[in-house]
Amino acid sequence: MCLAVAWGAGLAAQTPPPTTRAEPSGQSATVVFFNRPIVVLRARVLGRGPAERAEGAERALEDLVEHDITGPVESQPFEGGTLLTVAGRGVLVLTPPDVDELLGDTVESVAAESAQRLQHALEEAVEARRPAALLRSGAVAAAALALGLLALWGVTRAHRAICHRIVTISEQTVARTGLADVEIVRASQLPAVERGAVTVVSIVVDLVVIYTTIGIVLRRFPYTRPWGDSMRSFLLTTAKTVGLGVADAVPGLFMVLVIFLAARFIARLIRFWFDAIERGQLTPRWIYPETASPTRRLLTGLVWVFAIVVAYPYLPGSQTEAFKGISVFFGLIITLGSSGLMNQIMSGFMITYSRALRAGDFVRVGDVEGTVTYLGVLSTKVKTLRHEEVTIPNAVLVAQTTTDYSRLGDTEGVYTPTSVTIGYDTPWRQVQSLLRLAADRTAGLRREPEPVVLQTALEDFYVKYTLLVCLERQQSRPITLDALHANIQDLFNEYGVQIMSPNYVVDPAAPKVVPKHNWFAAPACPDLVGSEKEREQKDSAVTAAPSPPRSA
Repeated sequence: MCLAVAWGAGLAAQTPPPTTRAEPSGQSATVVFFNRPIVVLRARVLGRGPAERAEGAERALEDLVEHDITGPVESQPFEGGTLLTVAGRGVLVLTPPDVDELLGDTVESVAAESAQRLQHALEEAVEARRPAALLRSGAVAAAALALGLLALWGVTRAHRAICHRIVTISEQTVARTGLADVEIVRASQLPAVERGAVTVVSIVVDLVVIYTTIGIVLRRFPYTRPWGDSMRSFLLTTAKTVGLGVADAVPGLFMVLVIFLAARFIARLIRFWFDAIERGQLTPRWIYPETASPTRRLLTGLVWVFAIVVAYPYLPGSQTEAFKGISVFFGLIITLGSSGLMNQIMSGFMITYSRALRAGDFVRVGDVEGTVTYLGVLSTKVKTLRHEEVTIPNAVLVAQTTTDYSRLGDTEGVYTPTSVTIGYDTPWRQVQSLLRLAADRTAGLRREPEPVVLQTALEDFYVKYTLLVCLERQQSRPITLDALHANIQDLFNEYGVQIMSPNYVVDPAAPKVVPKHNWFAAPACPDLVGSEKEREQKDSAVTAAPSPPRSA
């Protein structure tokens, strides 16, 4: 698409020029007249480069416009090129080196297109010199601006009214249903989200109004008309591209919808089946009720992953470079974090399917003791006796020794030990009887299996006795052991038996016991210790009984 140098630099040329010597040039220049590109020059003609030829052609066209000459624009072929004339005056010469043959262009086709563009540019240049036409264009542009401003004002008013109406409708709906208080709705994020959605829509409408108004105004004036045409062309091309893209994506989206519905149906079947296993309605041999929930989540996740893999080729834009780049980016992130992640996941599977822990079990993991509240894929949460929630990574849980007090505690019973050391001068049968009696007085201990007393060590100065009891609830361990220790001290004081913990070397002159009349020494008060009166009433017969024998 090229034009040659102005023939005679704007002088009349009624006859075709002689054979033109043209050669390719390493440079190019575009002939632009009245803000419209006409043609690109690439050849050197008669020693004049593309830039010089373009400048001469533009001067010739400006001279024609000065004389209100707009055409006709014609092309006259001659040996070695084509001459473009305006009202018989030569303006541009096209030569074969000006044409980009790789695009399939010819001198004749480029000349015809250039003639049409030049004719349009000349007419607009002459129109721009007419005051009446400019006044009409200015009036239309002013009206378009006024309408655009009015539309923006209307969008703003509508935006405010809709936002206010949304809040009012939400409050009225909640008030009618009675599900929550109006103040709760105002404090929630729902109205803010709704207002944000309305704001986004209003911004989009404002941008469309502004874009359309600017395009209309630019098309009213000859000089800016190319810009307005390009804006309109861009808008139409974009709308056409989007429309065709949506139409082309409909079959793929339909397949994605079918795959989604199938995956959702299968996931629901899996959920119903495993829920029945958790409730005990089904008892398959290969799965236990406590592993039904994690297995359901695992199978459901696999179903959705498989559905995404199958639906991926049908997603709009899945074959574009941008989509592939995003896929590679996420794949890289997963690869970099997969080592630690997979370690935690596999540890979670090991904990779940080995049935090492269950939600609600009272366990000890390292230095942490409490109730298991959550068994996750990556971590396990334990609520301690101090109401602390401790998160333990599954890999750490697998690497440590875990003690479960609840697994056999509901059936066989789990013994909890507590020890005292008593001197050799106290009969061991009396100590065993006192420890069993303390266990009988303590609430929260199971009667089956019965408490057991063992002599676990014969030390240098005392005997170590260990009382093994079964708790009814492991979660109440501190409270139950506190009551048990209180009963042990009361009984040993009552029967004059000295507890030698932690150790002693020389026997004291008198037993180190607390008389019963000093059990509630200030600031202690029997009224403030609710369990003491009940304990005395419950065990009054035992208290009045004679001391057990000190020897067999």
